[in-house]
Amino acid sequence: MGRGEEQRRPVVDAECYTPPLLRDFLLDLERTRRSVEVWRLIVQLGRELNLPFIDFISTNSLSQWRRTQFIRTSYDSSWLTEVNKDPELYKWSYFRSHALHYLTPVMIGLEFVDEYRHIPAKRVEVLREAAERGIRAGFSVPLRYNTPPQAALITFSGDHSKREMTAIVKAHGWTLHTAAVMGHQRYMYHFAQEFSERNHISDKQKELLGLLGHGLQDKVIAERLGISISAVRQRMNLLMQKTNLSNRAELAALAMSIGLVPDPVHRPSEVVGETLIEMDDLGSKRR
Repeated sequence: MGRGEEQRRPVVDAECYTPPLLRDFLLDLERTRRSVEVWRLIVQLGRELNLPFIDFISTNSLSQWRRTQFIRTSYDSSWLTEVNKDPELYKWSYFRSHALHYLTPVMIGLEFVDEYRHIPAKRVEVLREAAERGIRAGFSVPLRYNTPPQAALITFSGDHSKREMTAIVKAHGWTLHTAAVMGHQRYMYHFAQEFSERNHISDKQKELLGLLGHGLQDKVIAERLGISISAVRQRMNLLMQKTNLSNRAELAALAMSIGLVPDPVHRPSEVVGETLIEMDDLGSKRR
């Protein structure tokens, strides 16, 4: 049996045209309940393809790339963290020079330096050091999530020659790309749900967040919670300090992003509304 095969749901024949490694990854991904479980699946996939060095970086927005949301690596990357403290060197990282602007996967590492856009000699030296540490070549997948879009990048790397890395991507590029895209979406879903836990937000504070998310004013919130208006404002100020937000509108947006309030665009409704149907050459209609 493969990894977790005894627990996977049964599949129909029409699902079996996907490469088995990718299909098993996606079946396992369906069962994840925590972001760390998603990360372990991504790392396990990389190791199965002899690409054990995994990097996962995400920022809060495309326009403010400095606001890094998180960085995860499957190895000790502290040396690279020190390197990237130099703004001139970080400027030429694959994340900033490629993933923030483009959607195409890209081959990376010293083995492919001649095929990448021009980078300064100091950055080439960083690639040489990475190669000495076993990161000679890799496959990076730019990612987008949410609106406005957040930028992310997942990279699978290993100690391979250009020829070896090209063969891996030729054989498993579809698997790596789809796993990165779907893994990123699933990871970010869990990551948002875990916001309260990471920031030590209590159940009472989550209740307040939910009421703010529904657009209720302080007086109504006070009545709902059975406390004074000043107590509501005190709790709100504590929440803003804890979450590094600055006003109630941002708190309301947070309530929606972590699932305390339904997204008004995508929320379920029992009311049957119009459906926009668009057919090329035949125009559009509403039903």
